Amino acid sequence: MRGAVVAGVVLIILGVAALVYQGVTYTTQKKAVDLGPLQITEKQKHTIPLPPVLGAVAVAGGIVLVVMGGKRS
Repeated sequence: MRGAVVAGVVLIILGVAALVYQGVTYTTQKKAVDLGPLQITEKQKHTIPLPPVLGAVAVAGGIVLVVMGGKRS
């Protein structure tokens, strides 16, 4: 019972974060030039978009878990 409430709270937090940030951005480094001792690297930004529907579903699922877990206690 208590685990459902904790899982619900975690889902609500993750859902709100997904709604606020709407994506995950990370940076990778790639070698552009490698001539012996001379090395030039290039930084590339990549974004993984998170649809707002995903955040809304996570928040709704979290609310359901918190309410159902609270009723059983």
